[in-house]
Amino acid sequence: MAKPKTQFVCQNCGTVHNRWAGKCDGCGEWNTIVEEDPMGGIGSGPGKVPKKGRAVALTTLSGETEEAPRIHTGISELDRATGGGFVRGSAVLIGGDPGIGKSTLLMQAAAALSRRGHRIIYVSGEEAVAQVRLRAQRLDAANTEVLLAAETNVEDILATISEGKRPDLVIIDSIQTLWSDTADSAPGTVTQVRTGVQAMIRFAKQTGAAMVLVGHVTKEGQIAGPRVVEHMVDAVLYFEGDRGHHYRILRTVKNRFGPTDEIGVFEMSDRGLREVTNPSELFLGERNAKAPGAAVFAGMEGTRPVLVEVQALVAPTSLGTPRRAVVGWDSSRLAMILAVLEAHCGVRLGQHDVYLNVAGGYRISEPAADIAIASALVSSLAGLALPADHVYFGEISLSGAVRPVSQTAQRLKEAEKLGFAGAMLPASSAELPKGGSRWIEIEDLPDLVSRIAGSAKKLGKPVEDD
Repeated sequence: MAKPKTQFVCQNCGTVHNRWAGKCDGCGEWNTIVEEDPMGGIGSGPGKVPKKGRAVALTTLSGETEEAPRIHTGISELDRATGGGFVRGSAVLIGGDPGIGKSTLLMQAAAALSRRGHRIIYVSGEEAVAQVRLRAQRLDAANTEVLLAAETNVEDILATISEGKRPDLVIIDSIQTLWSDTADSAPGTVTQVRTGVQAMIRFAKQTGAAMVLVGHVTKEGQIAGPRVVEHMVDAVLYFEGDRGHHYRILRTVKNRFGPTDEIGVFEMSDRGLREVTNPSELFLGERNAKAPGAAVFAGMEGTRPVLVEVQALVAPTSLGTPRRAVVGWDSSRLAMILAVLEAHCGVRLGQHDVYLNVAGGYRISEPAADIAIASALVSSLAGLALPADHVYFGEISLSGAVRPVSQTAQRLKEAEKLGFAGAMLPASSAELPKGGSRWIEIEDLPDLVSRIAGSAKKLGKPVEDD
């Protein structure tokens, strides 16, 4: 009798190995390779004879198109992040840290849709029915018609949601708890996760029901399991936030039916998540306009402009190697800005500790924040507060030039709406709105530093530029 063939699969990246090894060749992680049976799950049955394929009809790119039918939840921030609501027949993957509020958000969405007459099924694989009911009572969702089940077997879940009328939305919390009889491996392994997700996606495509899957995240903040799962689903959302702050951000990183890099902002309270329709006011709520080292950055999150305060503290160091502490921004980008300031502007920061923080626990990812960061650093070093009614945005190159960024008009419009009278922006910015006399166009980084230093000298402030 032939010995059954086995394979070794990395639980982090899904790479298949012929034999066990301590380190994965695909992702470099240690102790992530587990032996699995290839006869179960996707790709099973290597001895089967492939059937002859059938020809499919070919068409052209031109033709009539229909907009994807959507299910609007009534929660505007959630609808914004998903591109206008859940698309029927789509699969959405939501990831986030434990306790960040994923289940709370989905329970509120399920209750809102149920009140609108939709058939919603909530399947929990981590909590018992009584625990889910307690959360529903706290969120005032217990009086809705949301159907609830606590199950982890894929075949039992499919049989349950297939009975009766087709559901409009199915929530699976979470995919790491699913297990199938067709896969001979433990729950949470690559084979089980991939098998369960594919079965749920197949049900969504065949029936037209929207499927929402909750995924765990790793220490690095990435959704746990094989990356192929993110390629299988139609949309991937990350629910982010800091335990020390009340706000939460639902960020879109993939969406086949809408724009990416959109965000929805929520505030956590004892009654659940509350929508924040104007996040700029949230991030600027406790701003001290007279403190040096603070600059307001006009950023963009997808199609939404967001104003957030950037805080810098430059202090003489007593250490041999100065400290560089960054919260909410890229530390490598800060090192580049410091090098450009010293090389092209003569601003010496080699004997100073530099601390940088983005207010509210917000995280900035776009390079347009370079001007705001540089202004905050020079302001802190000079001990002079920047104009409280100005915003800053623009990208700095290694040559010291200031490069224009996209969506300038939207940034300025948001700043004007919140009462800001001026802005420091790249000189070659196009599509500037009316009222250009209020916009200060910066040619290069030395021009920016000279403007701040000139203001300091007018007030008799010492400027450390040598």
